[in-house]
Amino acid sequence: MEKPDALASHVRGMLAELGEDAGREGLLRTPERVASSLRYLTRGYAMDIDEVLNDAVFSEKYSEMVVVKDIDFFSMCEHHMLPFFGRAHVAYIPKGKIIGLSKIPRIVEVFSRRMQVQERLTQQIAETLFDALNQEGVGVVMEARHMCMMMRGVEKQNSAATTSAMLGVFRDDMRTRQEFLHLIEGQLAGPR
Repeated sequence: MEKPDALASHVRGMLAELGEDAGREGLLRTPERVASSLRYLTRGYAMDIDEVLNDAVFSEKYSEMVVVKDIDFFSMCEHHMLPFFGRAHVAYIPKGKIIGLSKIPRIVEVFSRRMQVQERLTQQIAETLFDALNQEGVGVVMEARHMCMMMRGVEKQNSAATTSAMLGVFRDDMRTRQEFLHLIEGQLAGPR
């Protein structure tokens, strides 16, 4: 006999607390669907950053800025368990080592698929990339729309939150920071 899904049981209990009949036709499979959805939306907890990077670090004498922009992400606000979503822009300046470009969006995915606050998410991405390469610097800018601000609370439909994390030369050298911000400048008009 299959073991009951504890998360689905909790969802069933939540439905009852809200005054719903979890036994009615439209809600019969809802607890299992919600449990499956939550596991998918928070799958970053099961991801290992070392496996994601998968030794995709290569020796290269490139020392100019590398920028990957417009990385779509989806996350869950840890305060309200409602989604926030937007775009991340990530840059780094190598110091003898580069990373496979596809790994940058994967790093964003690992940390965004958890219960988060945008500030921590931004910092985790920057620190992970900085530590993985021991590079000159990393810059991360994230802009997101938060359903917890749009659907409840202040109910501001057109608001967006922007966070940044600047490490190494991106923090210490204003020209480097300005170059990065200039390269992503047209991208900061809000999530599509």
